[in-house]
Amino acid sequence: MSNANKIPFLDLITPHQELEEELGAVFYDALRSGIFIGGPMVESLENEFATFCTTHYCVGVASGTDALRSALIASGVRRNDIVITVPNTFIATTEAISQAGAIPDFVDIDERTYTMDPEKLREYLETKCDMDDTTGTLINLHMGKPVTTVIPIHLYGHMVDMDPILALAEKYRVMVIEDACQAHGAKYHSQHTGKWEVAGSIGISAAFSFYPGKNLGALGEAGAVTTHSEEIAQKVKMLRDHGQLQKYYHEIEGYNGRLDAIQAGIVRVKLKHLAEWNEKRRKNAQYYSNLLKERDGVITPSEAAWSRSVYHLYVIRVKERDALRQFLDERNIATGLHYPLPLHLQRAYHHLGYSKGDFPIAEKVAKEVVSLPMYPELTCEQMDYIAKTIQKFLEREERLSLHTLNVRP
Repeated sequence: MSNANKIPFLDLITPHQELEEELGAVFYDALRSGIFIGGPMVESLENEFATFCTTHYCVGVASGTDALRSALIASGVRRNDIVITVPNTFIATTEAISQAGAIPDFVDIDERTYTMDPEKLREYLETKCDMDDTTGTLINLHMGKPVTTVIPIHLYGHMVDMDPILALAEKYRVMVIEDACQAHGAKYHSQHTGKWEVAGSIGISAAFSFYPGKNLGALGEAGAVTTHSEEIAQKVKMLRDHGQLQKYYHEIEGYNGRLDAIQAGIVRVKLKHLAEWNEKRRKNAQYYSNLLKERDGVITPSEAAWSRSVYHLYVIRVKERDALRQFLDERNIATGLHYPLPLHLQRAYHHLGYSKGDFPIAEKVAKEVVSLPMYPELTCEQMDYIAKTIQKFLEREERLSLHTLNVRP
């Protein structure tokens, strides 16, 4: 395969060419109206995305990070509260926690789904915390600070097992805020309700990113908060606009986190196609898995029975991950890496006091994951070539291993 035919990790050109007329109309509508921040385009997106997520409210903001920070503050997270999440995520999750004045803490993940392990959360709540009988507040015994919130992250488009997390949250009186930044349209089958619940509709609030590479992406930065609570929605509206609901009358200190009208209009156009795009991703994921699942040395994504993943990423695991990436790159196949170093080992969080080995599953997975090309326009021919190339790599590694054994004294 020539460089001209290199398989990109992500195709951000084809879908925009196909929607060029509709996307161009958004730009010209904004020029004619003179409304570039907020206004009817933003309000229309908010209404339509709330309907899509089956929530009562949606508030558009400037980015996914703004969305999560605003969701935390608006939901009642206070300074020095402890917010529990997982270490195998993009730093924006924990940045939002810190920016809200809270303290991030971690539990390990399920090795099959790479999402929060409810048993590890239960262990944390039972062994590291105690309930203050006077205030009814859960206290972290080591830090002496209140544990108020859990952020499950629907990673790679796969849903977290939410029922047991919600049950623990109710028992220990903590809030659940979803990080749904990679899960637009993903669904969770709740045994509690007996229904398929949409990502962003399960917790007290949820954060979405519309970064261009997401399943539903803008042509720049954009995000949204979804919630069933009018109070939370109103608070997010104030937070995104310097703490004001009426110009120059500030109820609280806020941020400049407003959503551009053009970006809202772009996302609104693409929202009409999201269900179709997600279904194409699911079919591509199934095709990949059929090609790769019998290959020794490759672990393909595991989709739990309670999750309908939207495959924001198609992530496999191999022992010689870095060598595989180089092998694929040399053969014109681009890959991604999500995420090579868990957050508890990042220099930015050295002050939390964690060490190597504290979250062994997240650390193990981080050394082995590699993201293959995944987008609706990906063809069977391209996936065939990728799978065959991975097989060639595995065969080469096996030969090298046998050679090493044979030459040993």
